[in-house]
Amino acid sequence: MLTIWGRLNSHNVKKVVWFAEELAIDYRRHDVGGAFGMDADYLAKNPSALVPTIEDGRVTLWESNAILRYLAASYGGERWWPADPVLRATGDRWMDWQADYAEMQRPVFLGHVRTPEERRDHVAMAKSAAASIARMAILDGFLQQAPWLSGGDFGIGDIPMGVYAHTFFTLPIDRPALPAAERWYGALQSRPGYAANVMIPLS
Repeated sequence: MLTIWGRLNSHNVKKVVWFAEELAIDYRRHDVGGAFGMDADYLAKNPSALVPTIEDGRVTLWESNAILRYLAASYGGERWWPADPVLRATGDRWMDWQADYAEMQRPVFLGHVRTPEERRDHVAMAKSAAASIARMAILDGFLQQAPWLSGGDFGIGDIPMGVYAHTFFTLPIDRPALPAAERWYGALQSRPGYAANVMIPLS
């Protein structure tokens, strides 16, 4: 059975749990990180002291997007890990793109969700919100040409930004109309694994 280590209020853990459910993989998850801490046994598995980490048979693996690729290749078959390198790369690029987006969104997320009002850096939060909106406009432009970040069908490329999209559309910030991104976000909400594991209160 797949074991996932990490608390569910982590964006990166949400990715892995959601994708495991998309793939119908039996898994168990243990709370680690944040308020739950990390013991020596966990740090031996992941010396970076981050979440998530998975254990699956002979492999112990960390870095969330690497985990997604591993799960797709191991359990997803052609549906999730196309043999055609062009089809695979179409979605795969959004996984790397998400890593840059996450850094842009982090200050406004932390400011609104995990920082008391009296300690908030409103200038940094405003810059973060503006940068997030600008990046989401790029995503919206792509989605005007294709229904999913993975191309014609929902795929692995939609998972990482799908998690961050929920935060983007939930944070109390002023957003312009992004109709294609909003349509895509609405479609994600109909997926049971997304509703159960991503669309939880921000914390």
